[in-house]
Amino acid sequence: MTPKSRPGRTSIRVMTEATAAGRARLRVLVYSDNARTRRQIVQALGTRPRADLPEIDYLEVATATVVIERVDAGDVDLAILDGEATPAGGMGIAKQLSDEIDACPPILILTGRPDDAWLTHWARADATVAHPIDPIRLAEAALPLLCSRLSAGGSRRLITR
Repeated sequence: MTPKSRPGRTSIRVMTEATAAGRARLRVLVYSDNARTRRQIVQALGTRPRADLPEIDYLEVATATVVIERVDAGDVDLAILDGEATPAGGMGIAKQLSDEIDACPPILILTGRPDDAWLTHWARADATVAHPIDPIRLAEAALPLLCSRLSAGGSRRLITR
């Protein structure tokens, strides 16, 4: 499948919502001001990180405004936010999303170092992974959050990897 671009939105990539078989897909928003970081996250998780999960479509976002718009629209199953992004860091965005959006999806924050994990608790994130991006640690943190979106009673909790 190829991405569909939205006019006037160069910072976001929108993919179709269903596979050819009609099976629902998971939507993961990846926020960073750094295109390389976004690419590393997408490559680390891939489009099918586990056989029992639907495929993942990614929304790559470079601005806080678009993150808030997309999460508020309700079409995101997991938000992965770069805590080191500028000018708006992922922790501040996570706090705003958690405080202002009733049906906020799970949030995973990438921190600059493992010792910053305590800040993600303040931001009300569900999981945290430290830079540099390790595909195994990222999957260990992201997969339970994606699974919680597929089950009815997923609870929010902080997972540190």
